[in-house]
Amino acid sequence: MKAGLLTLAALSAVAVAQPAHNHRHRHAKKDAAYVTDVEYVTATAQGPVVYVDGNGNPISTSYPAAAAPTVAAAAYSAPAPVAPAPSPETSAYVAPSSAAAPPPPAYTAPAASSAPAYSAPASSSAAAPASSPDVSSSGHGITYSPYKGDGTCKSADEVTKDFGGINGYSIVRIYGTDCNQVANVLSAASAKSMKVFAGIYNINNVAAEAQLIIDAAKSNWGIIDTVSVGNEGVNSGQYTVDQVAGAVSSAKSILSGAGYSGPVVTVDTFVAIIANPGLCNVGDYVAANCHAFFDSSKTADEAGAFVLSQVQRVSAACGGKKTVITESGWPSAGSANGAVVPSPANQQAAVSSIKSAFSSNIFLFTAYNDYWKKDNAGTFGAEHHYGILGDCPSG
Repeated sequence: MKAGLLTLAALSAVAVAQPAHNHRHRHAKKDAAYVTDVEYVTATAQGPVVYVDGNGNPISTSYPAAAAPTVAAAAYSAPAPVAPAPSPETSAYVAPSSAAAPPPPAYTAPAASSAPAYSAPASSSAAAPASSPDVSSSGHGITYSPYKGDGTCKSADEVTKDFGGINGYSIVRIYGTDCNQVANVLSAASAKSMKVFAGIYNINNVAAEAQLIIDAAKSNWGIIDTVSVGNEGVNSGQYTVDQVAGAVSSAKSILSGAGYSGPVVTVDTFVAIIANPGLCNVGDYVAANCHAFFDSSKTADEAGAFVLSQVQRVSAACGGKKTVITESGWPSAGSANGAVVPSPANQQAAVSSIKSAFSSNIFLFTAYNDYWKKDNAGTFGAEHHYGILGDCPSG
């Protein structure tokens, strides 16, 4: 009689989870690893003959008329899980939850945490007209929305009161034309020697919104630095690049016919621009939103270096074209996103980091807390709390 070897092997299983996020992002995935356990059991059976080669390796087995032996294997006990090896750092920027955005190219961290202040490339394939004031000469900007907590419009006096608390910024960005905001903001901004980055929000209503900007400007185009058409429309999946390009072209034609000679651009996320390089050619310069808060591996003091690295990626993807960050901020309250923690101290650290990394071509998001906004699963309960200056003076 011969003795046979029976080998039992336990197979490992790997579970992978990768949640997604709003404003703008993607979480690094973690893998669970298990050890494979091998146990040898020897059993004796009647009749079989195992033929082996010179090295003892089985070649074949023959059985007589009796049934082949059965072997009782020892009960398998799953080994304790072991910690996986650390995975390399990747960008965790998640696209808005309102639509699936193209996955971002792999993020490469900047070589040093302290980045030099960003200056736009000197040349561009679609440079802004020389007669228009340039964002690069305006220093830091800030965004503002003229809505009350219940979403209704603020009056001209309330907008003026809000602007009384905005100091140290030389340009303000608004997003649309409703609530008579263009006229109200132009008046409040000019009183503080600030320029305005105006916006046409609905690309399907370009003619009407462009006319509201024309009427509010009253031919005083010197105060308007830039006009944007749309905000994150490609990233959200709402519009195609061609649709946005057509809207920008239409707006530029209407505005130039009224005497405006400044830049006209579209705004989208840095992720969408890199994934859709056709956006590079849509406006007079590249305008991108970028929030370090939605990269779960970045701490507040790394915000400036992170945003700067994305500017460099966008500019490289767009052939060195001038790139302006039209939103970048950090909330003072909400839920943590990995290593990212919203708090007043972290907001202050992030804003300081961003200002240190950029001497110009940056809009901080946002002036005051926007209680009219709605949170969702991807905003970490933070949508109301991006106000760098806290709550609005006008209430």
